[in-house]
Amino acid sequence: MTAKIIDGKAVAASVREECRTRVDVIKERYGVTPGLAVIMVGENPASKVYVSNKIRACEEVGINSTKYLFPDTASQEEVLDLIEQLSIDPTVHGILVQLPLPKQFDIERVLGAISAQKDVDGFHLYNVGGLVVGNTIFPPCTPFGVMRLLQHEGIEVAGRNAVVVGASNIVGKPMALMLMQNEATVSVCHARTRDLAQFTILADILVVAAGCPNLILEQMVKKDAVVIDVGINRLPNGRLVGDCDYEGVRKRASYITPVPGGVGPMTVTMLLVNTISSAERSLMAASYRASTNIHEAHGA
Repeated sequence: MTAKIIDGKAVAASVREECRTRVDVIKERYGVTPGLAVIMVGENPASKVYVSNKIRACEEVGINSTKYLFPDTASQEEVLDLIEQLSIDPTVHGILVQLPLPKQFDIERVLGAISAQKDVDGFHLYNVGGLVVGNTIFPPCTPFGVMRLLQHEGIEVAGRNAVVVGASNIVGKPMALMLMQNEATVSVCHARTRDLAQFTILADILVVAAGCPNLILEQMVKKDAVVIDVGINRLPNGRLVGDCDYEGVRKRASYITPVPGGVGPMTVTMLLVNTISSAERSLMAASYRASTNIHEAHGA
């Protein structure tokens, strides 16, 4: 028996239907359309593709999206000034700075300038730190997408051995924290891990986000493990592959995500979810403040 393929495109399409419904409710109840601001600096070809995909996804579910494009020569202060303006703009519910940034930028400072209440990428220090205690405002989109895939397939996380290969701040570390929050026993492996196979072979749930094609081979995977391949690598022949030997690993796993078409579609989709959640949260808070003020005025 080969593994069941987790179809990220189909799951993403289902979540986007939910997003459309939530946007319609917001428009009807508050007369407001959720808004996302996307900031891009430079002409990185991959970034252009990613930004276009995000803008198109927003249009698909009814979110207003605005691109702010800066040349490679832009100063950090110009971008910080824009972020400050967007952070107080009530029509903007999410702010996204497309990475990478040119070398003259301090990435931590730029990401830290985004209001934690509008950090829909989940990269702000407050949101990352919130994962540790389980009350982040916005989970980082890729790990959030992985958790949604596991939930969609009815895969139990609590009590399972989970191994995360890759320890980046964007995927690996938050992924481990989210699995821990759902009561998995988690090991995190990285470039300095010795004898990687001794860890991966114990995993009931194996999440690979190392950026190295064919890193995980069939013999490194426990029989009937759930394998989530977050890696995306372009081979010399132009083919996109993940971090796993897909054909080999799927012979042993019970579930596996393909590349492309697995985790990738979920990352952009969870950005939409976070933006809509931000709009709902801010509008509910504004509505509560307004009702409280009316009550106090009548009481006076």
